[in-house]
Amino acid sequence: MLEYRIDQQFEVRYDYPVCFTRDAFAPGNPVLADLLRPPSGGRARLLVAVDDGVANALPGLCDAIEAYAETHAETVELACPPWAVRGGEAAKNAGADVDAFYRRVVRFGVCRHSYVAVIGGGAVLDAIGYAAATAHRGIRLVRMPSTVLGQNDAGVGVKNAVNWMGRKNFLGTFVPPFAVVNDFALLASGPAADRRAGIAEAVKVALIRDAAFFARLLRERHALADLQPHALEPMIVRCAELHLAQIRCGGDPFERGSARPLDFGHWSAHSLEELSGHRLRHGEAVAIGIALDTLYSRRVGLLGAADAQQVLALLADLGFVLSDPALARLDIAGALAAFREHLGGALCITLLAGIGRGVEVDTIDTQAMADCVRMLADWHPRRAGVAPVPAGALS
Repeated sequence: MLEYRIDQQFEVRYDYPVCFTRDAFAPGNPVLADLLRPPSGGRARLLVAVDDGVANALPGLCDAIEAYAETHAETVELACPPWAVRGGEAAKNAGADVDAFYRRVVRFGVCRHSYVAVIGGGAVLDAIGYAAATAHRGIRLVRMPSTVLGQNDAGVGVKNAVNWMGRKNFLGTFVPPFAVVNDFALLASGPAADRRAGIAEAVKVALIRDAAFFARLLRERHALADLQPHALEPMIVRCAELHLAQIRCGGDPFERGSARPLDFGHWSAHSLEELSGHRLRHGEAVAIGIALDTLYSRRVGLLGAADAQQVLALLADLGFVLSDPALARLDIAGALAAFREHLGGALCITLLAGIGRGVEVDTIDTQAMADCVRMLADWHPRRAGVAPVPAGALS
């Protein structure tokens, strides 16, 4: 028999800035030092982890970090020299880098009132973010994404994770960063294909949230395909704004429900990445997933023919190859089941009811989806001009 019950309730407010700058470690750039400046005075103790791919591409970066700390010595104290972490999925696939992080925290006296800055691609941000969130029950994290995908999507959110026993993002946390510093100069550290891959997330969020943004992407598609900074950098800012708005206003920042509107195109993308042995970058797989769900949205009568034409034309003209061989091995039912497990509840797939209008459905006609997979797998658009939609897709 229940004798007594206390219903506990409290709210926690999260605030974090997302800053856009260039050459964050130039001695005269105050952005990072101002972020780290303790409100009560003194110096911020800082541990810096750098993606080894970024360190190799920008060989003067680690020296610049140390010089920056010396210039701003009244605010910033490096706990130890910058530490190189394996880049790419390797950072998430084994516990070695997380364990090494914990050892450095202990060895150099990094307490929970210290700061961790992580510079790199999404996988390194994920792994070091997870380590920082779990050491001392949480060390304040400054993310400094080095990729378009990191700056416009993965690096501005609240999730951290590592893989375990072959299961992607099985161990993770929902912990907002202390701050995000998007340094446009870091984008040069990666190959052009990485920069292009990140544009897929901008197409995704424009399609489900902002028709005017989609129109701008369509208008500037050739400059974006050429990765011209005057088009790329404002795209990154707007995409980050839309992702942050979803976290802030979507009503489920820690994903306790089953809806994942920002995962439009992702149910197949996750599977395609694995089927390709990670030959496909995440953004490349997302572009294919967007194309597939666009065809399906048209097939089931949600989306108009002209809108479907525009979506696939934009993706093709941006330089995405949408007819990848991995499509032939896509297990639709299995991929949907895996995505449902990832959601942690009922199946919830975002489709398109128009440009800028996402809708959620809880069932997928696997035969109709299989027809769309075949259309896409056989599609070979022209390399220039407006790319045609696969035959039969608009009927």
